[in-house]
Amino acid sequence: MIRGGDRPLRALTRLLRSADLARAFTIAALGTGFASFLIERTAGSVTHATIVTGLVVVGLAILIARRDEFALLRFAPTSLVAFLAWTLASVVWSFDESSTFTGWIGLLAWGFLALVVAHVRDTLQTVRALGDVLRWLLALSLGVEILSGVLLDMPFPFLGVAGDIAYGGPVQGVFGTRNMLGLVAIIALVTFAIEWLTQSISVQLSVFSLTLAGLLAVLSASPTALVVGVAVLAAMLALIVVRRVRPSRRRAAQWALATVVVVVLAACYALRHRIIRLLDAASDFSTRADLWNEILEWVRHRPVQGWGWHGTWWDEPYPLSVINFRLDDRHGSALNAYFDVLIQAGWAGLLLFGTLCAVAMVRSWLVAGERRSVVYAWTPLMLVILLVDSVFESFTLSGLGWMMLVLCTVRAGQSRSWRERIRDVAEGPAPSPLS
Repeated sequence: MIRGGDRPLRALTRLLRSADLARAFTIAALGTGFASFLIERTAGSVTHATIVTGLVVVGLAILIARRDEFALLRFAPTSLVAFLAWTLASVVWSFDESSTFTGWIGLLAWGFLALVVAHVRDTLQTVRALGDVLRWLLALSLGVEILSGVLLDMPFPFLGVAGDIAYGGPVQGVFGTRNMLGLVAIIALVTFAIEWLTQSISVQLSVFSLTLAGLLAVLSASPTALVVGVAVLAAMLALIVVRRVRPSRRRAAQWALATVVVVVLAACYALRHRIIRLLDAASDFSTRADLWNEILEWVRHRPVQGWGWHGTWWDEPYPLSVINFRLDDRHGSALNAYFDVLIQAGWAGLLLFGTLCAVAMVRSWLVAGERRSVVYAWTPLMLVILLVDSVFESFTLSGLGWMMLVLCTVRAGQSRSWRERIRDVAEGPAPSPLS
């Protein structure tokens, strides 16, 4: 017999364990991440922080209700836990403990949202939710640009929209900068392509989605998006080749591909000045070079532990404030995720961050090369986007970028993990995972 007082609790538990709530939570978390700039400019940073906090609370409740579905050992990758532990430890030697702790709380909150999404939705479900979010935001971006540049012929300063769509761009949409719009458009193109190839949506919707994302990618006129797009296209072609190679020759093909990647990266570094001139980004690179040289000067004083984790530079804690003062600028980041980790968490932090990214990339790539379903290609292609963009921006170290990186890292670990093999040896073969 069920007591009357137990009925609301049971109903709440069923709700928290339901697939409908899991989908709604995933859409809300991804939507909040991609619409962060829009939310902060229209409703304020406090509202944005409140939304994120509310999502964390709901996510925690979902995990508690579903606790029998998860194994603590496989909940989060070891490399992710180690990086979070090191950045938290930097509170001890930071000159601004409150800023460091606040920056770390941001990492933890967005990372936790990614963990919840990764554990309550499989890869295809995540792709579908992300596709829905990006369709709406890209359509809204195009509508705002048309309203600003064609119908009203006036800029929207509070959104950073210049209203230049009538002149062929560049456009910013609701993402603040053309580089961010271009990056989101590339993410959308990959996501929409996976939806189309898995027949998750209708052909008409696929054509509309790909056309919309491609149009905004072109109108953004972002050199960063161009480089990221080329890298993703190369990765897609390489993955197609690997997937078509016979299993007996796949390992040799993977090693050959790794060698090609190393050679290409070395060539890009050697020809970096020509590439910069080709992209007409000499002045932009000069700004970055001055900033990175200044960062390296400060790294020499604390090479191992860094100066303390802060995430973004907007509060300008020491010594980031001094760097901006000496350069007579107000940078919000190091304009490079790896340099940002280096100055904030030292070489030890950069090693942990590099391990996190490399392990996720290798795991996801091997899975995508072996599994038949094309949906497994989404994770490595997302990682290529994030890691290449990290050379030009610190996108992956806070907010949406960090959430996407953690999501891909956890997804890669779920499909291929040393802890999975330990479990298989101890308990026998396990059922195939959903993602």
